[in-house]
Amino acid sequence: MEKKNLLLLIILTMFLSCNSNNNTFASESGERPDHSLWTQLLTKHVNEKGFVNYKGMLSERQKLENYTESLSANPPASSWTDNEKLAYWINAYNAFTVKLIVDNYPLESIKDLNPTIAIPTVSTIWSKKWFQIGGEDFSLDEIEHKILRKDFEEPRIHFAVNCASFSCPPLRAEAFVAERVNEQLDEQARIFINDSVRNKIGKDEVIISKIFSWFKGDFTNGQSLIQFLNKYSDTRINEDADVDHMDYEWSLNEIK
Repeated sequence: MEKKNLLLLIILTMFLSCNSNNNTFASESGERPDHSLWTQLLTKHVNEKGFVNYKGMLSERQKLENYTESLSANPPASSWTDNEKLAYWINAYNAFTVKLIVDNYPLESIKDLNPTIAIPTVSTIWSKKWFQIGGEDFSLDEIEHKILRKDFEEPRIHFAVNCASFSCPPLRAEAFVAERVNEQLDEQARIFINDSVRNKIGKDEVIISKIFSWFKGDFTNGQSLIQFLNKYSDTRINEDADVDHMDYEWSLNEIK
């Protein structure tokens, strides 16, 4: 009988673990972190093209750590709105990425922090668990793929999260906030898609970021890729336009 009860307990534990949602932390009080400190840092150290003054961030390292610590201590709770959670996770991804660069500065590329033998999606700097949220060990991949992409099914997040590299969408010079997150995401989409350095848009041919190849399924849910691009593109693209992808430049997105 004891063995049977033990087996039931193990099964129940596994079920709860598998069905837990990283989007909420029921044990937390539900306090919202103050994103204004992140906005202060971004406004001061990110230029109009979305490039970062990492030396400046390094000089204000304590402010950056104060903000990331507030994120760690105040994860989303079930009482939060979806927009509050969405803004939180985008800010968390970007802030911890900047902290990662600052902690290891100077470097030429975020990929310099990969293990000697890097295996995509398995063993990279993005898959490494090196910070905590709500007492749980986290990686950047978990935020992007297991929360932002999985829980929100919001393709515009790909223009909001920044991987500290030249070809990434620009880092927004303000924090994402629940009250304006949809407006902010729309603006990020328009800025990135119409950026002639990272996407070359023509009526009959487009040469676009590899982001649209890597995450094509996110953009083509119920529509074609061209239809998605046309929502934000200044140039109307023909549905039968040729599509190619640009090389991805992983050099650090640093203000020179």
